[in-house]
Amino acid sequence: CLTCHAVDKKLIGPAFKDIANKYKASDEAMLIAKVKAGGKGVWGPIPMPPNVAVKDEDIKTLVDWILAGAK
Repeated sequence: CLTCHAVDKKLIGPAFKDIANKYKASDEAMLIAKVKAGGKGVWGPIPMPPNVAVKDEDIKTLVDWILAGAK
């Protein structure tokens, strides 16, 4: 994740804090699915690759941390 994302500044992808500001706790399942499957178009033209090798519980932990404000 840290190759493309940082906590408080845009790299290739958006900052985790910007993601936290855009989404709510109710978006958790959608974000987990998006991290797992990858996607494009929401934050710009560069696609996020799928993360199929990352355990589901690790993705959930990451998404929960982001939604809590990436602190």
